[in-house]
Amino acid sequence: MEDVINIGYSCYVLRGRIIAVVEPSSSPIKRLIQDSRDKGTLIDATYGKKTKSVIVTDSDHVILSARSPEYILNNGAGDDGE
Repeated sequence: MEDVINIGYSCYVLRGRIIAVVEPSSSPIKRLIQDSRDKGTLIDATYGKKTKSVIVTDSDHVILSARSPEYILNNGAGDDGE
């Protein structure tokens, strides 16, 4: 099994597919989210919670997570603790 990262609420992303994990607060990231939404490549894994991180993958998908970038990069590997 490939190495996966828990991005919260039992949602996982393959570690090797991630290009960047960033906070959603800057204008360029907000534009990236909107462009991805328009193209149909946005995946919202927040379950209605506030977006704390934006994950960009090598397949041009953008994933929204309610977990912080620090949690995703440091604690998310295989951890199912919500």
